[in-house]
Amino acid sequence: MFTTASTGHGFGILKQQHHLQLSDSITAGEPHYARKSPLVLDIDLYGTKASSVRTTSDQRFTRTESVCGVFGYLPQLFWSRRPNSTSVMLRLPTVGRALSGAVKNRHSPNSCALSSVRAASSLVEVFVDGKPVEVEPGTTVLQACEKMGVQIPRFCYHERLSVAGNCRMCLVEIEKAPKPVAACAMPVMKGWNILTNSEKTRKAREGVMEFLLANHPLDCPICDQGGECDLQDQSMQFGSDRSRFTESKRAVEDKNIGPLIKTIMTRCIQCTRCVRFASEIAGVEDLGTTGRGNNLQIGTYVEKMFLSELSGNVIDVCPVGALTSKPYAFTARPWETRKTESIDVLDALGSNIIVSTRGGEVMRVMPRLNEDINEEWISDKTRFAYDGLKRQRLTQPLVKDQSGQLTPTSWEDALTQVAGALQGVQGGQVAAIAGGMADAEALVSLKDLLNRLDSESLCTEEVFPTAGAGTDLRSNYLLNSTIAGIEESDLLLLIGTNPRYEAPLFNARIRKSWLHNELQVALVGHAVDLSFSYDHLGEESSVLKQLAEGTHPFSQVLNAAKRPMVVVGSSALQREDGAAILKAVSTIAQNARVSSGVEEGWKVLNVLHRVASQVAALDLGYKPGVDLIRQNPPQVLFLLGADAGCVSRADLPKGCLVVYQGHHGDVGAPMADIILPGAAYTEKNATYVNTEGRSQHTKMAVTPPGMAREDWRIIRAVSELAGVPLPYDTLEEVRGRLAEVSPNLVRYDDVEEANYFKQANELSQSVNQELISAPLVPPQVSVKDFYMTDSISRASQTMAKCVKAATEGAAAIDEPSVC
Repeated sequence: MFTTASTGHGFGILKQQHHLQLSDSITAGEPHYARKSPLVLDIDLYGTKASSVRTTSDQRFTRTESVCGVFGYLPQLFWSRRPNSTSVMLRLPTVGRALSGAVKNRHSPNSCALSSVRAASSLVEVFVDGKPVEVEPGTTVLQACEKMGVQIPRFCYHERLSVAGNCRMCLVEIEKAPKPVAACAMPVMKGWNILTNSEKTRKAREGVMEFLLANHPLDCPICDQGGECDLQDQSMQFGSDRSRFTESKRAVEDKNIGPLIKTIMTRCIQCTRCVRFASEIAGVEDLGTTGRGNNLQIGTYVEKMFLSELSGNVIDVCPVGALTSKPYAFTARPWETRKTESIDVLDALGSNIIVSTRGGEVMRVMPRLNEDINEEWISDKTRFAYDGLKRQRLTQPLVKDQSGQLTPTSWEDALTQVAGALQGVQGGQVAAIAGGMADAEALVSLKDLLNRLDSESLCTEEVFPTAGAGTDLRSNYLLNSTIAGIEESDLLLLIGTNPRYEAPLFNARIRKSWLHNELQVALVGHAVDLSFSYDHLGEESSVLKQLAEGTHPFSQVLNAAKRPMVVVGSSALQREDGAAILKAVSTIAQNARVSSGVEEGWKVLNVLHRVASQVAALDLGYKPGVDLIRQNPPQVLFLLGADAGCVSRADLPKGCLVVYQGHHGDVGAPMADIILPGAAYTEKNATYVNTEGRSQHTKMAVTPPGMAREDWRIIRAVSELAGVPLPYDTLEEVRGRLAEVSPNLVRYDDVEEANYFKQANELSQSVNQELISAPLVPPQVSVKDFYMTDSISRASQTMAKCVKAATEGAAAIDEPSVC
C-alpha cells in the first residue's frame, strides 16, 4: 500500500483512501510483457492543500495551490524495479492517467485536482506588465513572462528538472491578488495581470535575498563559482545594499562525495537542484536532504561516493559555489579563459562541448546546448579527462636506433625514413589501421595515400560484420532512429549493450523517455543497472533466434508497438558470430516493421557504436576489423592512433616496419619503429561523424604541444616525399575531397537519412553463420569500466582516481581539504 503524509511541502494528509487499479501496473516477479494480475495503488484523493500537476515534453512540472489534492510533486512518486528485484518504479504518465481517472469519477467539489493535466483547445490571454500575451493552458507565470522576454530571477527552478518552488526568488505580484506568488509553480489564469517590477515584487525579492544571504559565507574572493554565480548576479540586481543580520552565521560540515566534486556545504542555499538531477536525470538516489528548517542539509546521509557517470553535471546546475569541480579548483577565473565551441570524441555520440583554455592549456570542459544530441549534459569522462591531454604526450618524432631504443629525431629525418620504406615495397605490402579517435580528414588522406601506392588494405580497429549487406548499405551501421528519436519511440529493445557506460547521454535520453513517455524497455544480454527498469529477456544468443522466429513471448509486444526501436551494441557484433547476430537483429527489426504497421519514415534497426571514428571510416570505405592484415601480413603498417591493441608484433612479419601516428604514448606507440606526433581533438579543426550519422567538427582550442602536427598534414608531407603527392594543401581542399568521396561528411550538423532496410534484411538472409551459445556480455559492465577506455582517459590522473574511488570508496582518495 502506498501512502502519503503531510511534510510541510504541499503533500496531502491521508484522510480517505481510494482503491485505484493501474492499467500499466507490473506484477512483481513477472516480466512486464507477461503481466497477469494488476498492481493496486491506494491513494488519498482529499488531502489538505495538495497540488495539481502537469507534465510536458520538456520535463517541466507545474504545481498549483489548490485544495483538491493528490500529490504536491508528481516526480516525487517513485517505485523502483531493478533487475532481479521485486520492487517497481511507477512512472509519471501512469500515475497521471490513474489519478486523472479517479478524480474524474469522484463526485466531489474538489474533483479538479488534475485539471491542468488535460489539454485545452484554446489559448489563455494574460498580461505581463500590462502587455498581452497568449499562452497554452497550464503554462506557468514564469514561462509566460519568458515568452514576453521578461527574465524572472530564480535559484531552484531549472528547465529540465521538476518544480520544487522552495527558493521563492521568483515571487511576482498578480494584480488584485493578496500576496505574491511563486512564478515557477503557479499556472496562469485568464485575464491575469502579472507585475514583474512592482514595488511589492521588488520588496519580496529583496526580502528573499536577505534571508538567503543571512547565513551565506563571505567566500566570493576564494570561491570557484565567482564570476558565474547566480547568487552574486541576483544579489547585485535584486538584493539590498545592507544586511540587518547580526547573529553568528550557520556552518555546515563538508561532504566527501568523490574525486570529482568539491563540496562546501556552508554555501548551499538548499535549492535541491542537485538532488532532483540525481534522482530524475542520472537515476541514482545518492543525494538527498536530512533535517528540517535551519538544520536542513544536502548530502549522502552515510559517507559514500556520488557514483554516477553524469555526476559532474551537478556542478553546472548548482547556482552557488556549494558544488564545484575538484580538478579545476583554484586554477582560473571565467574571465581569464578563452572559450572554444567543439565536440567530444571520447564516445560515439559527439556531445557538444565548450573548451576553456588559458595560456595554451585546457583548463576545463563544459557542456554546450544541443537538443538533438546531449541537451545540456555531458558525461564525467568528457568533463574531467582533459588532464590526460597533457600527460604521456608525444611531442617530437621518434625513430628506433640499432639498439632498439626510440630516440628523438627531426621531422625531416622521420618523414624521409617513412617515405623510403613506402617506396621500397609493393603497394599490396602496405596496410593501415585507423584508431577510435581518427578524424575524417586524416582518414581520407591516409586512404588517398595508400590508394596511390596501389593498396586497399585500410582497416579499423572496431570489427563489424561484412557478410550480407555488411557496410555497403549505410543503414546497416547507423543509429537510424537518431538520439532524439528515442523520445518518439514506445518500445526499445537493447541487444548486447550497456548504454549507461557506452553512451551515457543516450542512456539519459532513454531514461527521460521511460520516465515521461511510458517507453517500455527490454534487454537481451547481461543484466546491468541502466538507471531504469526493463524486461530482461535473457543473456543467451538463443533469445535472438526465438525473437527472429517469432516464438518468444516478447515478439507479440514487438508486433503491437507503433514505433519500436531495436538497438544492437557494436561490441556484440565483434564476436565470432557477429554476422549471425546482425542477421537476427535485422530480421527482428524487419518483422516488427511489417507486423506492427510502422509508419513509412520510422526506422527500427539501430547500431550503437562506441568510438568516434567508426562511422566516418565506414563511410570512406575502410574495412572493419584487422582480419585482412592477419591474412596478408604487410611489410609496412601505418597505425593512425590505433591504441586498442587489436594487432601485435606476433601478427606481423619479422621485418615489418610499424609507423605510429598519434598523440599519446599508449598501446600502439611501444610497438612502433617510427613515431609521428599528431594532434589531439582540442588541437585541430577536424570532422567527426557520430553514431547516428551526424557530421560535426572540432575547433582548435590550443596549439599542439612541441613538434606535433595535424594528422592530415603529416600524411600529406609523407606523400610528397614518397613521390605520390596528394592534391590538397589546405583544410578547405581536404574537405572538398571529403565531399567527393562521401558528400554527407561535410553536411555539418545534419543527419542524412539512410534507407534500404528491406534490401539489407534480404541480403542478410544469405549469411550462413550460426549463433554461438556464449552470453552477450558488454565490455563495460560497471562504472569502473567506464572511466578509462581510450588513450586520453587512460592518461588522465583524474580518471585513475575515479576508478580507485569506485572500487575502494571515496575515502580511498586521500586529498587535503580545501576551503
